[in-house]
Amino acid sequence: MSIGLHNSAFKNPVIRWVDSRLPIFSMMQNEYGTFPTPKNFNYFWNFGALAMINLMIMIATGIFLAMHYTPHVSMAFDSVERIMRDVNYGWLFRYVHANGASMFFIVVYIHIWRGLYYGSYKAPRELLWMIGVVIFLLMMATAFMGYVLPWGQMSFWGATVITNLFSAFPYVGDHIVTLLWGGFSVDNPTLNRFFSLHFLLPFVIFGVVFLHVAALHITGSNNPLGIDVKTPQDTVPFHPYYTAKDSFGMVIYFMVFASLVFFAPNYLGDPANYIPANPLVTPTHIVPEWYFLPYYAILRAVPDKLGGVVLMFGSILVWFILPWLDTSPVRSMRFRPIAKWALLLWGVAFLVLMYCGGKPPEGIYVVLSRVATLYYFAYFLVILPLLGRIERPLPLPESIAKPVLRGGGPLPAGAATKPMEKA
Repeated sequence: MSIGLHNSAFKNPVIRWVDSRLPIFSMMQNEYGTFPTPKNFNYFWNFGALAMINLMIMIATGIFLAMHYTPHVSMAFDSVERIMRDVNYGWLFRYVHANGASMFFIVVYIHIWRGLYYGSYKAPRELLWMIGVVIFLLMMATAFMGYVLPWGQMSFWGATVITNLFSAFPYVGDHIVTLLWGGFSVDNPTLNRFFSLHFLLPFVIFGVVFLHVAALHITGSNNPLGIDVKTPQDTVPFHPYYTAKDSFGMVIYFMVFASLVFFAPNYLGDPANYIPANPLVTPTHIVPEWYFLPYYAILRAVPDKLGGVVLMFGSILVWFILPWLDTSPVRSMRFRPIAKWALLLWGVAFLVLMYCGGKPPEGIYVVLSRVATLYYFAYFLVILPLLGRIERPLPLPESIAKPVLRGGGPLPAGAATKPMEKA
């Protein structure tokens, strides 16, 4: 071998020739082949891979749609209709892209819930969690701008309402709104800005996802027990065990996705978006897409505009400091009986906010929104710090291997395990 070449272990001469000069195959083998992974993953750990697949689907379909879309206020709506009616399989790409946004948020919301339940934000994975929150914020920005592009009634008025929120900030608010609009109203410069950023941000997300995965492979994965890997018996190689498990989850995911695309493609959309944008006609009830509804409910729960905007942004920004708000030394909620119920109630509050966000801001919906908003913030700022000091967790197992080999939950301290039987 020449001096300076990487010592490749692959037998295929072409792969070995490339890998010795640019060891991408060795890197993939180390990171996704022999990489030691906790052996007790459940199917909640599928959703990270599903999110990556979903991102690639959104980028691929988005590039195709951008070839036929015209970012001009007088032609945007008609160009979308042309994609649906005249472009070969344009209807399929458009429905996959539109419903892919909803599937993306479903997958990511479950991924976040898994992180909250199993304590994946705790040391040493604080930075991993914070990068994940950045990805979520970029997703929200990308989805909002994409929702404006069809230039229907809800697209136009949604853009008008949401961008106007920045005017609540003292001194700089009006300047931010003017910068977003590119003028003094939501018009053609706004659409051009949103189209450019909507096309660019998915590639930014892809780069941040790369950092997310890199941080994961440095700190190692969390697991349902929330305890550290102690022995080689606690892990298995990522391939073939988890590639097979992820593949099964992917099949189920594509079945659900295909059912939505082919049998209910407009179920999660708003009928008003099939009406061309009209600045002179305000819809009776302006609502964002379903995945923004919890934050929209928080915004409307506060009578003061600035207070509502601050709480709306704060509802996600508080996730950045979550690793330091949770003072318990135990990661997994499986061993924290009180905190587990507190988290389940937080999930209920989140769903209540989602429901109220789609309803008119009046009567019982305002009351429910305020109660759910109060608990949403109380969970992070009061309950978690307090429970970390007063809650008495259940005993943790000695290692990952013992409960796995036993086929059940955590073992009492000092209990023996039976050897694994051969399949």
